[in-house]
Amino acid sequence: MERATAPHCCDRTIRLVLFDLDGTFADTAPDLAYALNETLRAFGREPLAFEQIRPHVSHGGIAMIKAGFGIERDHPEIETYRQHLLDIYLNNIARDTRLFAGMEQVIHSLEQQDIPWGIVTNKPAWLTDPLMDQLDLTERAVCIISGDTTDHAKPHPLPILHACELAQRTPQECLYVGDAERDIEAGRNAGTATVTALFGYLDEHDDPNAWGADHMINSPLELLQLLDISFSPS
Repeated sequence: MERATAPHCCDRTIRLVLFDLDGTFADTAPDLAYALNETLRAFGREPLAFEQIRPHVSHGGIAMIKAGFGIERDHPEIETYRQHLLDIYLNNIARDTRLFAGMEQVIHSLEQQDIPWGIVTNKPAWLTDPLMDQLDLTERAVCIISGDTTDHAKPHPLPILHACELAQRTPQECLYVGDAERDIEAGRNAGTATVTALFGYLDEHDDPNAWGADHMINSPLELLQLLDISFSPS
């Protein structure tokens, strides 16, 4: 079904919606926390509470290891710990990961309106691709841009610009949704409209009000309200 009038946001006509993956599109924290705690156990450390791990999971394996082991990047064993964590995570990549509540309705509604959607993440492709496959979403996305797809990762705008090119849309027709400052910076630098996902993996030091996003949402379904799209289950 095609809309008579394309959805608008920020005084733009939106013809493409792009999402960050971890903490915006999918709730990957349970599986990443599992991988970190299994790594801590393997090296004789006590596991951490989920609430302690969640704010760190969208910042990559090094950040998680630093938080879990209480070490800095120059620690001689940090790469050993990180690789152990990633091996466990790959083997448990969709153990408990689910789309955030309401996100399936969002992408279904976008598809009903012939508005393509895609993923732009800093997660490497060797983790992004199997996760999207196991979520059965690879074929539905117009593009999946990982942290190593282009020569630069976010906050550089190139991954978003590449996604727009693949989707055959201009950045001015695109809305990018993310839960980290680097997401909003990348979108702004690419020339897209930007939305901060406040339901994502923000920590106590984050100040999303200072990021300069065009909008902030507390749940995925608010995105449909922002675009003035009604959800229909059919």
